[in-house]
Amino acid sequence: MPVLFPLLLATAAPAQSCPWQATWGASQMVPGTDNALPSGTLADATLRQVMRTSAGGDAVRVRLSNAFGRQPLRIAAASVGQAAPGGMLTARPRTLTFAGRPDVVIPPGADWWSDPVAFRVASFDDLAVSLYLPGDPDTQTSHPGARATSYVAKGAHVGDATLPAAQTNTHWFFVSGLEVRRCGAPPGIVALGDSITDGYGVKPDTNRRWTDTLARRLGGRVAVVNQGIGGNRVLLDGTGPNALARFERDVLSQPGIGAVIVLEGINDIGVLQRDRPASAAEQAALVERITGAYAQMIARAHARGLKVYGGTIMPFMANSYYHPDAGSEGMRAAVNAWIRTPGHFDGVIDFDRAMRDPDRPAYLAPAYDSGDGLHPSSAGYDAMARAVPLTLFKRPRP
Repeated sequence: MPVLFPLLLATAAPAQSCPWQATWGASQMVPGTDNALPSGTLADATLRQVMRTSAGGDAVRVRLSNAFGRQPLRIAAASVGQAAPGGMLTARPRTLTFAGRPDVVIPPGADWWSDPVAFRVASFDDLAVSLYLPGDPDTQTSHPGARATSYVAKGAHVGDATLPAAQTNTHWFFVSGLEVRRCGAPPGIVALGDSITDGYGVKPDTNRRWTDTLARRLGGRVAVVNQGIGGNRVLLDGTGPNALARFERDVLSQPGIGAVIVLEGINDIGVLQRDRPASAAEQAALVERITGAYAQMIARAHARGLKVYGGTIMPFMANSYYHPDAGSEGMRAAVNAWIRTPGHFDGVIDFDRAMRDPDRPAYLAPAYDSGDGLHPSSAGYDAMARAVPLTLFKRPRP
């Protein structure tokens, strides 16, 4: 028999001047068939998902997403609580409400915040968000690269300590953000990127992405929100919407953010020459379009008062999927030269310099290479986090 905790009615956090800040996020997309749950799995089912905060606060709200749904999405009940290994809850969860109601219907293409819940959480807490779905959604708005274990059990169990006969997966669905109320908090950081930011190769439930390690280096004082999508490109849709198309939702709409780290472009370069050599004119045009998109991001972020830091594109000459050549390396060098040019980004995080082999600068250093010539090893992700100058995020003294 599952252990039951009585549900606590969510109490709205008292109105104060303290602002809301994103503490965790996940970029949304339509999962491919290899990452989607089988049809019918979510009908009359409780979905429990675990997310780790990067900064704490005295109240929480959850951002639910039907961004890619074609029909309204009904969540019949929801809760948030402290998570333990195995999808268990360490204490009774707080009921989530929506304009005071226990359920919500989210329009197609929309996100929906829950009501605030008075719930003190610390930096690096694991929170479990449980959703009860009465019907099977028409489309699964999702973040496939969760690198975290999620649980699905038939029936309504958002208040249960454990989920009976739960199936597991390593994806997130319908939850795009966690936000906390923080008084006197420094501005947070959004990391916009591809699989290298998403943490390709990181083992589930270990929280070893470079952004996780950066948050730990910052001591839990500065929120770090990961908005990476594996396979993502700056210019064209592929695995998920292109970076420029998702910039508003994934970056600019995040509350309490003061800085953006942009590390994208390696997939644009790789795809151009994956199937055939590109001409010099095509290569030059791609560089111009990538850097033009960077300039758009910078302008949009500056209009919101945000700083934008450019991450240089790391070497990938040994990658067998893209089989890059001298032309690919030339495009990478040209894009990196633009990133490093003063007056473009507000600052540069030189991941290329930190990660490359000193003797073969077109290749990752062997200790930092996961084995595919493109994605970092665990040591590589740690090195990336160390390459970020923490002085970029220190607030000037008044």
